[in-house]
Amino acid sequence: MQAYQLVAWQQAPELREVDVPEPGPGEVLIKVGGAGACHSDLHVMEWPAGALPYELPFTLGHENAGWIEAVGPGVTGWEIGSGVAVYGPWGCGRCRACRTTLETLCEHGREIGAAGGGLGRDGGMAPYMLVPDTRLLVPLGDLDPRDAAPLSDAALTPYHALKLALPKLVPGTSVLVVGVGGLGHMAVQLVRAMSPADVIAVDVDPSKLMLAREVGASATVAAGDGAAEEVRELTAGRGVELVLDCVGTDPTMALDAASVANGGSVMVIGAAGGTLTLTFGTLPFDASITHPYWGSAIELAEVLELARSGRIHAHVEHFPLERVAEAYERMREGSLSGRAVITPNG
Repeated sequence: MQAYQLVAWQQAPELREVDVPEPGPGEVLIKVGGAGACHSDLHVMEWPAGALPYELPFTLGHENAGWIEAVGPGVTGWEIGSGVAVYGPWGCGRCRACRTTLETLCEHGREIGAAGGGLGRDGGMAPYMLVPDTRLLVPLGDLDPRDAAPLSDAALTPYHALKLALPKLVPGTSVLVVGVGGLGHMAVQLVRAMSPADVIAVDVDPSKLMLAREVGASATVAAGDGAAEEVRELTAGRGVELVLDCVGTDPTMALDAASVANGGSVMVIGAAGGTLTLTFGTLPFDASITHPYWGSAIELAEVLELARSGRIHAHVEHFPLERVAEAYERMREGSLSGRAVITPNG
């Protein structure tokens, strides 16, 4: 089969011929329905050798859903052909964090040398993907894997961040979503589904601001000079109780600090590598800034339930495996609407 693999640091990935894996004891082979193309993949491609502890080559794609194709010895309770989402972070499975299904915080992450499928181990940008343990599978129910794949990251990441701040989101409050791409358009929907807060969306692209309104934003603001002042005006001068920054550049983090209310929270979930100089007065009094990462397997199950109930829906553009490079180029130029999903099996 062909797989889209990273074979050298700071070089474009390649479609390469590889063997179809066979599941060993406790393992499950997934026929990939959809593999989301995430902006963080671009950072992985661009980082120099030694920045990550991953061994090359490996297949990209850490947002995955599909159907169970085969199971290894000892696997019970899972039917061949069942639709599943693959929980992306793969920890040790034994430490305290992993036992709570928050494998992003695995105590042995440094020793493992990989963060999961598509991040140091073979991911879903191939017709088949090997999952090392059934604990990493979450049933899809009637969701189509081709459309549900982004829920495992593009929805799970803002969901995890949003849950940390939910007690602050009472009637009359507001949330600022910065960047209405793959994460941001899901963040808008999640705020509306989970809280009474109003949503203000910021982006540089008018078409993405239109998408924000379509999925539930009550107001939109064009990024640039004056954006923070406009956000303040929309909130009667208070600022927003929560910022979900789905970009994470220097300019967006400056906007976050200028827009958050006293006692509010800034959650930077974009991985663009921006910085914010934190001194007295950078943030309003009692405001905080954190960097939530991905989410837990239990939270993924909750996200899928929201999708099954129709309260959230990923806007996707499908690409066959042979056009995967085009999907990433569209991402670089900012011309995607929602999330690009690679469909290796049509």
